[in-house]
Amino acid sequence: MSEDLYDKDDLERGRLLFAGPVTFVMGAVSLETLPAADRPEVAFAGRSNVGKSSLVNALTGRKTLARTSNTPGRTQELNYFEMGSETDQPAYLVDLPGYGYAKIERKRVQAWTRLVKTYLRGRPNLRRIMLLIDSRHGLKENDREIMTMLDEAAVNYQLVLTKLDKLKVAERDKMLNKTKMDAAKFIACHPTILATSSEKAWGLAEVRAEIGQTTRF
Repeated sequence: MSEDLYDKDDLERGRLLFAGPVTFVMGAVSLETLPAADRPEVAFAGRSNVGKSSLVNALTGRKTLARTSNTPGRTQELNYFEMGSETDQPAYLVDLPGYGYAKIERKRVQAWTRLVKTYLRGRPNLRRIMLLIDSRHGLKENDREIMTMLDEAAVNYQLVLTKLDKLKVAERDKMLNKTKMDAAKFIACHPTILATSSEKAWGLAEVRAEIGQTTRF
């Protein structure tokens, strides 16, 4: 959770990007309904119970910006949020539908894959997918399937470990190192693995800084 990878300018840009206005724009269900590709875009993806909504809320400092649900996998829209203003190099944050909920796994993964493949083909302004991984479990088979799909689509993506506070101190570095080794097998995966806890606010500055770098014009 060190911030050594980012200089003061990176950290400040990331902070300002998320400290400014962050507003819900729309929920899109098809390529035709997506907003104009007129600004940089970063998307968040992950298993249905990975803590994606909690991380988006923590990053933006808003408790209910992204909806959390007691029924994982319910949301099946690409939820668009606008960050910044017209004069501050605005960007889109996109909350992708979750995948891999056990009770409806096959149907949900198929629907998620169709929607996301369509999205990937039609978004030239997409700078990166932030792929969230539950640190208690590491990469699961359907995470690897999604990573393979992203590799084949030549989409830049980065792994973000969530719920790090749920691990014992001795387990954290072990999980981080294992994830790095696993990720090295995937050609489009960013080499830096980010580690976070929404509950403890760990690693949020690093994620903001990374997105700030990624969305820079």
